[in-house]
Amino acid sequence: MVPTDAISKTAAFYVQTDERDQTTVVLTGSWTLRGIGKHDRVLSEGLRPYAKRAPPVTWDCRQVHELDNVGALILWRLHSLAHPSDVRVRAEHEALFHRWSERQSLPKMELQPRRSLMEIFLSIGQDLLSHIMGFATLIGQVVLDTAMLVRRPARIPWKDISATIYEVGVRALGITALVGALVGVVMSYLSALELQAFGAQSFIVNILGLSILRELGPLLAAILVAGRSGSAMTAELGVMRLTEELDALSVMGISQTLRLVLPKIVALAISVPLLVIWTDGIALVGGMITAHIALGTSIASFIHGIPAAVPLVNLILGIVKGGVFGVVIALIACHFGLRIRPNTRSLGTETTNAVVTAITAVIFVDAIFAIAFRGLGLPS
Repeated sequence: MVPTDAISKTAAFYVQTDERDQTTVVLTGSWTLRGIGKHDRVLSEGLRPYAKRAPPVTWDCRQVHELDNVGALILWRLHSLAHPSDVRVRAEHEALFHRWSERQSLPKMELQPRRSLMEIFLSIGQDLLSHIMGFATLIGQVVLDTAMLVRRPARIPWKDISATIYEVGVRALGITALVGALVGVVMSYLSALELQAFGAQSFIVNILGLSILRELGPLLAAILVAGRSGSAMTAELGVMRLTEELDALSVMGISQTLRLVLPKIVALAISVPLLVIWTDGIALVGGMITAHIALGTSIASFIHGIPAAVPLVNLILGIVKGGVFGVVIALIACHFGLRIRPNTRSLGTETTNAVVTAITAVIFVDAIFAIAFRGLGLPS
């Protein structure tokens, strides 16, 4: 293919063969992004038969009056500059060819060897043991710091505790009220449909009072706190790891558990029981309004029937469970937060693990309470 214009504004080439059967590919025109344009595939297909040909083909690029990185890259990909001595370029274009010829290829990724089933179980066991040891160490340090604060009450971090109570408790009132009201409405509506079928509409108070005060209220409040506040605590400690604030505390001799972990545990132990009472009240109000609409139950009879239908011990049990849930959530959030490594991937991974573990632990502890106190506050 012979160009019609030696100084064509488009990229072109033609092939010459001398008396010694030596093939020369002559490039002409403008081998730039604009000169190549939409003809890159045509040029590549036309030049590909001469790439790495035996005997080597001579590449004459001296008639190329414009060359940029795009053109140099296309030529480098074709013949890969396997024989630099067989490439003739202008002096002003040598830098581009030299840049691509000196480019180092990316290192090959080494595939991880396939592990056996025994190695997988051993890895899981080691990871679980590491978590158990770290969690036990954290609890031990918290106990030691608590004992120290009992002897020195002046060192109690009241401001940190107060700020955490506000973040965990006050700012969670809206979402817990919304979820509690919706759950109360759903429970009341579904129960009303079943009770109407058996003519037992009066038992709506017993069902709502017992299920909400004993189980749903504490469980909903704890799950919301675990997802909202637990993740925030883990991320906060992780960011402090990334910014080396935790290392700075260690260098200054300040206990991390005293300044960071203990205030969160105390704040959640106070806030979650209060959120349980708040969630219980909103859920009962939602259920009461729905029962009034669906069954015609009067609001006064519903309010007066709650104390008789649900013993006070159920409310106390729910509040106690809320305190235990708060301590468990705080310990798990701080445990995973302190395990975060100084990189963003570890921050996201450990935050997710903290939320999943905290919610699972809350449900597990709730099951233990249900089994241990199965006969307390329930009608015989």
